Amino acid sequence: MNSQWFRRFTTTAGNGPRLVCFPHAGGSATAYTQLARTLPADFDVVAVQYPGRQDRYNEAPFTALDRLVEAVAGELARELAADPGRPYALFGHSMGSLVAFETARRLRTAGLPAPERLFLSGRGAPDTGRSTHYLHYDDADVLAEVRRLGGTDQAMFDNPDLLELVLPALRADYRALASYEWRAGEPLAAPITALIGDSDPMVTVREARTWREHTRGDFALKVFPGGHFYLADHIHQIAVVVTEGWLAGTAAS
Repeated sequence: MNSQWFRRFTTTAGNGPRLVCFPHAGGSATAYTQLARTLPADFDVVAVQYPGRQDRYNEAPFTALDRLVEAVAGELARELAADPGRPYALFGHSMGSLVAFETARRLRTAGLPAPERLFLSGRGAPDTGRSTHYLHYDDADVLAEVRRLGGTDQAMFDNPDLLELVLPALRADYRALASYEWRAGEPLAAPITALIGDSDPMVTVREARTWREHTRGDFALKVFPGGHFYLADHIHQIAVVVTEGWLAGTAAS
């Protein structure tokens, strides 16, 4: 995958199933470095690099979620066409769960092969609530929300130069979330695994379970100790969930 949209963090690309990972708001592809290095070597783990961060810092970030989904889905569609037959799954955390889910819906509309499974972390289903309140967030509100959720190096808040680098992407991502409007449609054929921290201040276990209504396949809910960014403390267990979820999907098909 040579597109500017995708990054690998392993020395070689596995020739087995492909896992496409979508970062959280303000996040970058490097959020999935450890997962890529923990999963079995035959997995081909690629992470989406949204514009406006790291090596794409000079590109304008998207402020409309529909446009971001359209761009990602278009790039992924080209990659699927270039490597037909390779099974793939999508993994998203927080905002990334919403982008992954809508990308799967967009690929279905285009008549492309469905993912084997969606792994959707740190967020409830999109029809359970609106994010329009983010429209009224200024930079101070965005930073307060990031502090509340944790998971970010807290030293960032005391470094004006670092803040200047990360704020444009954060600001844009919260505006993109505020722009999102749920449009009802048929549930996906792909199974869904929802993942959540049991003390996440952003989403409850009950809300995470609402993803069940968005698949015609099987559904699993995995609850871990921790808050919104529980992933860092449970990377090996998450790798097991991904591996076993994929095997379950293969056995079912």
